[in-house]
Amino acid sequence: MSLSACGGHAERTGNKVAHHTGDSQHSPLGAYSAQSISGDYAGYASLEQFIGEMVDKHGFERDYLNGLFSEAQRKNWTLNYLAKSDQAMKRGPSVGGWTRYRGKFLDKHHITGGVEFAYNYRSALQRASQEYGVPEEYILGILAVETIFGGNVGSHRVLDALTTLSFDYTRRGEYFRSELEDYLLMTRNEGLDPAEPIGSFAGAMGLGQFMPSSFLQFAVDFNNDGRRDLWDPEDAIGSIANYFAQHGWKPGQPVVSPLTARGKVKLEPGISKQYTLAEIEQAGLHSTHPYDTNGPLHLLLLRHAGHDQYLIGYPNFYTITRYNHSTYYAMAVHEVAQAIKQLL
Repeated sequence: MSLSACGGHAERTGNKVAHHTGDSQHSPLGAYSAQSISGDYAGYASLEQFIGEMVDKHGFERDYLNGLFSEAQRKNWTLNYLAKSDQAMKRGPSVGGWTRYRGKFLDKHHITGGVEFAYNYRSALQRASQEYGVPEEYILGILAVETIFGGNVGSHRVLDALTTLSFDYTRRGEYFRSELEDYLLMTRNEGLDPAEPIGSFAGAMGLGQFMPSSFLQFAVDFNNDGRRDLWDPEDAIGSIANYFAQHGWKPGQPVVSPLTARGKVKLEPGISKQYTLAEIEQAGLHSTHPYDTNGPLHLLLLRHAGHDQYLIGYPNFYTITRYNHSTYYAMAVHEVAQAIKQLL
């Protein structure tokens, strides 16, 4: 989830984000004030504790946050969706899972959209590739898979999404509370009303779907207009390239290579396991296009409708998974990137 906001004097329609001038470091935007929390999150002791921490650690006004969170709405759809998703994760990859997943992204809409976007923003893509060492097609692959180049940046208020997941989603509540903390810091720093930005059901924002923590660490002002705005295509391009570079992208190195299997494969696949090329070959897997690279290798398993496919995932593949910790996600980015590159 991978996953941003903006500041300065402008107004963008379509993402419901207003920008303002001035130093907002200690002046969060929005006329919010209440002595206690009302609405969907009234009586949540965990939220009251969180507000106390934001007051003590970061100097927010308690009445301001009470008023802001009185506006937050619980997203029951999100909670139901994640409950089903968590159950599916426990079952592991199913036969044909890769075929179904791949079909969502390897289509004309994503690929021709990538070609058009590449022509419209060729200068920014070339500059990002030169500055960060990340090939243009992989920046495009992320933009395609995440939002179809801004065509689907989400429809949920980030405040609602992060509040719901922070205080009603037990499995990852701690993670989302950290993101909510960063979101409040981000909106204060960038001069945003925290009730305005719109993103995914999990709180990811902009063309590249950055989470607030990623925004704080990796977002860049790539168009040099004085603000970081990940709804702006150029800032999104530079920020994705910077994200890859900071997560270890190795220029000129491969991403994946296919394997042929002899007999039953006993090695465990997945990005959590690391192997040497010798270990992979000793397990009965032969690389048809071996590359001499430094760093650990990963055994990847793609479950097609009619067969299973094994590949080597190189360190650059692992870098893509830092955006979303999923083999299928990273393979979709890779295959979309290659499909777009062939048409450029």
